Amino acid sequence: MNPLYKELQPSDAYCVRLPYPFSDFDRQILTALYQPLIGHGAMAVFFALWGEAEREGTAESTHYHLLNLLDMPIGTLFEARLSLEGIGLLKTYRKNDGEARCFLYELKPPLDPETFFHDPILSMFLFGKVGAQTYKRIRGRFLNPPVPEGYEEVSRSFPEVYKSVKAGAMEEDTDTYESNQRAPKLAFTGYPFDFPLMMEGLSAQLVPRKAFTPSVKEMIVRIAFLYGLSPVDMQQVVLLAIDADGNLTEDRLKRAAADYYKLSRSNTAPKLTKIIATQEKAASPEEPKTKEDELILYLESSSPVEMLKDINGGREPMQVDVKLAQKLVLEHRLPSGVVNVLLQYVWLRNDGKLTNNYVERIASHWMAKKVDNVKDALELARTEHDKYMKWKQEGGGTTRPRKPGAKTEAVPDWFYKKDHKPEGDKEPRPEEKDPDIEARRIRLMEKFGMTKGGVN
Repeated sequence: MNPLYKELQPSDAYCVRLPYPFSDFDRQILTALYQPLIGHGAMAVFFALWGEAEREGTAESTHYHLLNLLDMPIGTLFEARLSLEGIGLLKTYRKNDGEARCFLYELKPPLDPETFFHDPILSMFLFGKVGAQTYKRIRGRFLNPPVPEGYEEVSRSFPEVYKSVKAGAMEEDTDTYESNQRAPKLAFTGYPFDFPLMMEGLSAQLVPRKAFTPSVKEMIVRIAFLYGLSPVDMQQVVLLAIDADGNLTEDRLKRAAADYYKLSRSNTAPKLTKIIATQEKAASPEEPKTKEDELILYLESSSPVEMLKDINGGREPMQVDVKLAQKLVLEHRLPSGVVNVLLQYVWLRNDGKLTNNYVERIASHWMAKKVDNVKDALELARTEHDKYMKWKQEGGGTTRPRKPGAKTEAVPDWFYKKDHKPEGDKEPRPEEKDPDIEARRIRLMEKFGMTKGGVN
């Protein structure tokens, strides 16, 4: 990106253009729907330009005036301008006249509430900014309630009311022009998405090509951008969204993408972040200092599907295990990191098997204890180990009764705290260990950077 002085200087002139007078309802939309996304600074710039356009029309001024009016540095003003441009509220034009520059700022009206909430990017980012309760309240405030039950629409259509003009009575204006009406949707161009790659993995019998209408394809691109999904990921979303008649709708795509994101990425809604900024970059997260910190970081940042793949030695997990993980995340609302701890613990304690009854019994216990993070899940697995062993022996962990002299299952290496091992709990002798389980245990230990006897 160019240095700031090449983009904007206080001495640069500017003028403002308003396509038509904005209403008080526009102001309410901007304050309630747009300000949480772009911040109060960018909104202050928009309102200042709006006021100038109403008072002074297209009168020219310099940015010194705007900086003094808003009491903000030039860098902050430039970032605010970028935010307004990106969200679709401002178009900027520049004219170079020798060394002098002049900018034309054209204010754009906000989207109407129905279009705003139908857009998956804007609605999801607002949800992530204000939270579920406030989002629901704002949505109810701006969207019209449905027509009461029992009413039937009897409105006439345009052809039923009006007749066409006779041929030749009106010449068609062939000049091109830009409409000053509201934008029909958020401008969204330039995001690369490989449709051919996505289509290669979709059978035409399962997903008819006619289902990919222009609006559906546009929604796919927006969803891929919002959730950071690849064309291969979007294949799974499409398969989840297709109905029994082979049709795809925008609403079904949005719901399927949300479910897929919760399972494979995170329970937390995606956030809107700026990729263009003139200020210093935020400091990078602190590096983990201990092996347990590394383990916690891995469990928090990996999806359950990725974790299952890792403990399976890189092989794709069984669908029954994936569905179990999906149930824990989507139905029981457990954070994905907590699900990772639970599945890894049971897998290593139960001879590489994930038995639904055993997993769900422990999950129920953790939900009752309100476990909501990886660190607490690891600690509870350690402190409640004897109880979970008893549940397993009662039949919660395997369908086969334990035979006398049966081998002891492997224990997750993170189970033991540093420099501490319960007395009387001995490692199984080498000849008693299952080679496949032990090999995968070693791979896990290497991946997590752990040594025997605990976390370093």
